[in-house]
Amino acid sequence: MNQVVQAAKSWLADIVVGWNRFWFTPSQPHTLALLRILGGAMLLYTHLVWAKDLLAFLGPDSWIPRAASIELHQGTYAWSHLWYFDSPGLLWTQHVVVLIVMAMFMVGLFTRVTSVLTCLFTISYCHRLEGALFGLDQVNAMLAMYLMIGPCGAVYSVDRWLAKRKAMKPLPRPIATTSGNISIRLIQVHMCIIYLFGGISKLRGDMWWDGTAVWYAISNLEYQSLDMTWLVHYPWFIALLSHITIFWETFYCFLVWPRATRPITLGIAVCVHGGIALFLGMITFGTAMIIGNMAFLPPSWVENAVNRMT
Repeated sequence: MNQVVQAAKSWLADIVVGWNRFWFTPSQPHTLALLRILGGAMLLYTHLVWAKDLLAFLGPDSWIPRAASIELHQGTYAWSHLWYFDSPGLLWTQHVVVLIVMAMFMVGLFTRVTSVLTCLFTISYCHRLEGALFGLDQVNAMLAMYLMIGPCGAVYSVDRWLAKRKAMKPLPRPIATTSGNISIRLIQVHMCIIYLFGGISKLRGDMWWDGTAVWYAISNLEYQSLDMTWLVHYPWFIALLSHITIFWETFYCFLVWPRATRPITLGIAVCVHGGIALFLGMITFGTAMIIGNMAFLPPSWVENAVNRMT
C-alpha cells in the first residue's frame, strides 16, 4: 500500500514540476517581439480598413446602430467605448488615435502602455462591430490580449533603440522573463484549442469523411481568388488534401509539441493557411493564422534568423 501511495505522490510531483516548467520557465522575448511586429501590422491594417467607410460601420446611421449593438450585449460582460458616442467628428478623432496607438505598438514605442491600449481598443471595436466580425478579428484580439502580458517590446523595438541611445553604449542581452514565457504559452495553448475545436466540428460533416470538402471550397465562386477548379480532374488529390487537412487540424494540439513532429505540423499550417490566403480570397485571415503559429518558433531561432538578416 505504501508503494502505491509513494508512486502516486511521485506521479503528482512530476506533474507539478512539469506544469511549473511549462508555464514559469523564463524565456527570451525574441519570439514575442516578432509577433508584436507582425501582429501589430495586421492590427493596424485591419483597423485602417474600417476608415474606408467608418460612418457606415460606426456612425449614427450605421448598419448596426449603436443602440442595437448595446442591446445585443445585454446580460454579458462586454464593453465598448464606441457605445457612448456616434458623432462623426468624435468617431474620426478617436479612430485616428487608435491607429496611432497601434502603429506605436507595432514599432515598439512605449510598448508597455501601447500594448494594453491596443488590446482594449481591439476588443472594444469587436464588441461594437459584431455584425462585421470574422475569424480574423478574433485572432487579432487573441494576439493583442496575450502580447500585452509579456515584454514584447524588449527587442526589435523603438524602446530598445531609445534605451541604447540613452546609454550611449551597446545594451546587454535582454533577460529571460517568466511573463514572456506565460505570454507565449497562452498563445500556443489558444492556437491548439482553436484547431482542436475546428477539427472536431468539421468531423460532423460528411464532406470531410468522403474527401470532397476541399472541392466544395475551391469550387465556390464567392471564395475564388484563383481558379482551382481544374483539380476536378484529380479527385484522388482533392480527397488527399481533405483528409490531410482534417487529420492535421484535429491532432494539431498533439503533434505541435514534440520536436520531431513540430516542423511538419507548422509546415502544414503554412501550406493550409497560405492556400486559404492565395486561393480562397482570405489573405488577412490566412496571414493572421500563420502569425499565430509563429508562437512555436524558439526565441533562439528567431534571434539567429534576425542576426543573419542584419
